[in-house]
Amino acid sequence: MVHWTAEEKAVINSVWQKVDVEQDGHEALTRLFIVYPWTQRYFSTFGDLSSPAAIAGNPKVHAHGKKILGAIDNAIHNLDDVKGTLHDLSEEHANELHVDPENFRRLGEVLIVVLGAKLGKAFSPQVQHVWEKFIAVLVDALSHSYH
Repeated sequence: MVHWTAEEKAVINSVWQKVDVEQDGHEALTRLFIVYPWTQRYFSTFGDLSSPAAIAGNPKVHAHGKKILGAIDNAIHNLDDVKGTLHDLSEEHANELHVDPENFRRLGEVLIVVLGAKLGKAFSPQVQHVWEKFIAVLVDALSHSYH
């Protein structure tokens, strides 16, 4: 179990209060599909993902980005048990969807980029450090069922 200081929890929650789950989720998933196009293979039912414009305009990308950030929201509200909170999601991705767990790290990377772009100077190196720790905890929790 990871130890969070009160300051780290405050930083995570402070940043998260500025997140628009729908818009920022869409931005993160769009960025993931454009920067790492091979991740699209898990989303064959999404229809046209043939170009950046098609990805950005795809309503299924929009909806799934919101769903992803909804799961992250759940984890943030349960920082003391992220692994338990995301257990079922980990099981689903490992055993039903067979998603390469490395993609969780990639999604975390693009979320950091989205947050940095959104918050500008407020996303200081110290804030980023806390968020990198949080993303590592998320990735570990989501990858747990693969071990």
